Amino acid sequence: MINNKSPIHLNLEDIHVSYPGEKSGSSIPIVKGLSMSLQQGRIGCLLGPSGCGKSTILRAICGFEPIQSGSITLDSQKVSTPNYLLAPEKRRVGVVFQDYALFPHLTNAENVAFGLRGISKKEAIQKAEDWLIRVGLHDVGNRYPHELSGGQQQRVALARAMAPEPELLLLDEPFSNLDVDLRERLASEVRDILKANGTTALLVTHDQFEAFAIADDIGVMADGRLVQWDSAYNLYHRPANRFVASFIGYGVFVPGKTQVGPSVEIELGNLPLPQSSYGLPGEEVDVLLRADDIVHDDDSPLLATVIKKAFRGGDFLYTVRLDSGLELMAMVPSHHNHEIGEKIGIKLIADHVVTFSKMSIN
Repeated sequence: MINNKSPIHLNLEDIHVSYPGEKSGSSIPIVKGLSMSLQQGRIGCLLGPSGCGKSTILRAICGFEPIQSGSITLDSQKVSTPNYLLAPEKRRVGVVFQDYALFPHLTNAENVAFGLRGISKKEAIQKAEDWLIRVGLHDVGNRYPHELSGGQQQRVALARAMAPEPELLLLDEPFSNLDVDLRERLASEVRDILKANGTTALLVTHDQFEAFAIADDIGVMADGRLVQWDSAYNLYHRPANRFVASFIGYGVFVPGKTQVGPSVEIELGNLPLPQSSYGLPGEEVDVLLRADDIVHDDDSPLLATVIKKAFRGGDFLYTVRLDSGLELMAMVPSHHNHEIGEKIGIKLIADHVVTFSKMSIN
């Protein structure tokens, strides 16, 4: 689990959020007992499929949605409880929206200066120009949003949200309108900007590669609940349950049986187990095999038939089938371009073995 010595900047404790149902007096639970903390200067991410409640959490943090139980604390001040709701404009929270929400009739500098209060217009424009430079945009202040690319517009939106120097920056699916190839690169650049300014931020997305590129701490959500709040490394190699294992990365579950050792026997061979995940000998389990656990080897006597392939640039993601019918996934360098139906040699090299009991459905 995540552990560092920075002070807690944002804390959500057992919050519940519901929307009114169709029948009078009824409600639909959206967020169900969620707790999480985000330390000062760190970038967090809520990751999950559409409809899991992640954007609702952002709205609750902003003050746009009341909570039915629990509490939200920002910089040691409680801003939401069932009986108290601090006004959104008093929370010092900046938001970058999915659609950028830039004013088309204002120049880029005027867009950034829009939220600045208590200073002259000249000072606001100068500060806006400074922020445009800080997000990597030079000489665009006098131009209009429609004259910029999607990635540049996103940077303008980021500068506008950061210019008032908020206590917390929230980003709601900020890269979803961009081309796939641009998303991860821009996410990495945004991370550099946030880190350079010491900004505490929370992002929501359904794209795990965006999350990996930008966040220090990632929470996987399902059905309104926070399933695991952890580092990207632990989510991938130490998933808390089957949902996280399935949602993060590429992989399959294969049947196995635990052995004295401790180890687990699967069709492809025997794998050592960490003592912490070992049960009784002879227990039937499912073993998570990632695509990077299966290595293409022309000299291997173990052959598998390519049944699907997806080009990933530097790699192919192959789905292969053994003669027994067992299907596996393999990430193979793209200079190994094999056809559907072709047999290729594979071998198993798994350093992080994760098992789940057959009785476990979560």
